[in-house]
Amino acid sequence: MNSRSTPAFPHRVRALAGRAVSRFRRKFLFRYRIVLITLVMLAVGIGLGAVYVSPALFPPSAVILTVLAGGLLLKRKSLAFLLAVVTAVLGFTAFQLDFTQVGPGLLVTIAVTAVLANLLAGVRERIGVRGLRGEQMLIELRDRLRNQGRLPELPRGWGAEAVLEQAGGSSFGGDFVVSSRNGDTVEVALVDVSGKGVDAGTRALLLSGAFGGLLGAVPAADYLGACNDYLMRTAVGEGFVTAVHLSIDLATGEYAVRSAGHPPAAHFDAGSGTWRMTEAKGIVLGVVPEMNPVSAYGLLRDGDAIMLYTDGLVEAPGKDIDAGIDRLLGSADRMVAAGFRRGAAQLVAELGKGQHDDCAAVVIWRS
Repeated sequence: MNSRSTPAFPHRVRALAGRAVSRFRRKFLFRYRIVLITLVMLAVGIGLGAVYVSPALFPPSAVILTVLAGGLLLKRKSLAFLLAVVTAVLGFTAFQLDFTQVGPGLLVTIAVTAVLANLLAGVRERIGVRGLRGEQMLIELRDRLRNQGRLPELPRGWGAEAVLEQAGGSSFGGDFVVSSRNGDTVEVALVDVSGKGVDAGTRALLLSGAFGGLLGAVPAADYLGACNDYLMRTAVGEGFVTAVHLSIDLATGEYAVRSAGHPPAAHFDAGSGTWRMTEAKGIVLGVVPEMNPVSAYGLLRDGDAIMLYTDGLVEAPGKDIDAGIDRLLGSADRMVAAGFRRGAAQLVAELGKGQHDDCAAVVIWRS
């Protein structure tokens, strides 16, 4: 009987040990407890080192690092416990060292750091992330928006360039480009969300996915109407959106431009060497339930180009928009001499310099 039950004994012990370890992990090491225990040990270690080793090797001010780390990695409840430990460590250190190493300046600095860490922990707790994951998410969203702005590969004899410059050097802005190619048909939409910089960036991130999904999924003539329907259903009261939509047949060079409250597209005629504005017109998106934009049609021959742009390149406080368009066309003439590919970036850099609005330009040419 004993010989039969003995082999099961080690297995039973291992099972009990496994359950005990699992219970320990759930109870003591779940979520933020490992980080909290580590930071508490660091704070206590700094205090003991300052008292019993040397304040030069373990300066009491180093506990600021644990507070900052707590703001990045802990929830508010755990952070409150850490701050209580830090307060106790500073009190113990000050008492043991006769307040020579813990002065009013250090206490004020730690208090301010604690307030900032608490605010930071609250924001991250609301978002549902910890550490630097929130910034990483923003970087990934920014990269996704930029990738959507890349124009498709065009066949031999065609070229395209899209340049976006956000206000204030921000990584996010209200201007974005979406494009698609289906066989010989290329569609490009340049969109300007009301607002600028980071304020408009969140809407731009949302709308770029929706507008990009509609591009190529609906007929070109219905694209702006479909975008307007989407805004009327989902973004009532969030501000208007302007957009210009371009569809080009790469086999023939024929194009159609449709606008929704956007500045007119510019067509460069290589035969005459001049730029002219298209007549596409329409009201902004997200204002009225139905819209019927006026389309403009044309033909891109060898050496011709068409340019889409946002109002950040032509509008300036206290100046008429016609003067801004004239300035744009003057700079576009220099772009022709420099080459469309290099000139597009120079155009945005020149006209967007000193502006407080997002700027963007899309140039497609035939060679």
